[in-house]
Amino acid sequence: MEYFEKLYNKGWTDWKSFPDPRKGEYLNVPFGSGVYQLRNRRIGKFVLFGTSKNLAYRMSSLLPKPFGAGTRKNEDKPNYVFNNIHDLSFASNKVLSVNKLT
Repeated sequence: MEYFEKLYNKGWTDWKSFPDPRKGEYLNVPFGSGVYQLRNRRIGKFVLFGTSKNLAYRMSSLLPKPFGAGTRKNEDKPNYVFNNIHDLSFASNKVLSVNKLT
């Protein structure tokens, strides 16, 4: 938990608008291990947080097919992201090992 607290307080990117693939926008996040956080600007709340060994691939699965890549165990997250894409922003943080977070 100490590692997570240190990580949480530094190393995050600035908040960026979540890209809309229908407009030709693309996701710009690091390859490799990392964490991400999404917030809905309209309601002023954090809505998703995740970790992955491949941050770019995992975040691209937040969109439903044919816009996203990869798979999710449910469709709720991709549908939420797609339906609220204009209100969402994200920040990410590259880490050396996601295993240290657990």
